[in-house]
Amino acid sequence: MKVVLCGANGAMGKLIDGILGAECVGRVSIDGENGVPKTFAELGKVDADVVIDFSHHTAIADVLEYTKSIGAAVVVGTTGHTPEEKALIDAASKEIPVFFTGNVSMGIAVLCRLAKEAASYFPDADIEIVEIHHTRKVDAPSGTAHMLFNAIKEVRPNAYENCGRSGEGKRTKDEIGMHALRLGNVVGIHEVHIHTGNQSLTLKHESGSRAMLADGAVAAARFMEGKPAGLYNMEDILGR
Repeated sequence: MKVVLCGANGAMGKLIDGILGAECVGRVSIDGENGVPKTFAELGKVDADVVIDFSHHTAIADVLEYTKSIGAAVVVGTTGHTPEEKALIDAASKEIPVFFTGNVSMGIAVLCRLAKEAASYFPDADIEIVEIHHTRKVDAPSGTAHMLFNAIKEVRPNAYENCGRSGEGKRTKDEIGMHALRLGNVVGIHEVHIHTGNQSLTLKHESGSRAMLADGAVAAARFMEGKPAGLYNMEDILGR
């Protein structure tokens, strides 16, 4: 597998680069440190199978255009995309294979599946999602929290997100509370709380290291190698 890594000088980029070794055949990073090209134009067209993007969601248009220009697949590891940016991802998936997920951890993929199943067993229960991350994270709620919500929404089609509940008003039947905490150097903790009134079920995933995400990103890249055009996510890796 041959990979172009976008965001190569970032914390995640360095971890992924360490796993890939010689499989990383091109690097881009906006800071230009360590001799890494700042732009795709500076890098030039590289013969690669997959582009892995862990830069920033605002770079997605350039990432997709470059990926299309070299005929590769892309793993989108950034989060916080605007509706317009998500539309670009959807459109690109008609031309190239695109892997797009809020979290590349296998554990989170399993948590989403368990949350969906649990919600189906307790159709009238109150459900709240809590996510905790380090103080440097810029988007809230996390992309993973939205993944969990969307998984639950598959069995609760009327559900809607209530992010950072505040003010007066009772909790409605269809709302799912979304709560974001930012503390120190926490890598990532996600909890799904399900409460029926007389019993509670809590599902929790805790990230011990960002290396977990690097492993997941490389696994996703290997999964995408040779795939036809389309939109893929962690459910495709788990098997539906």
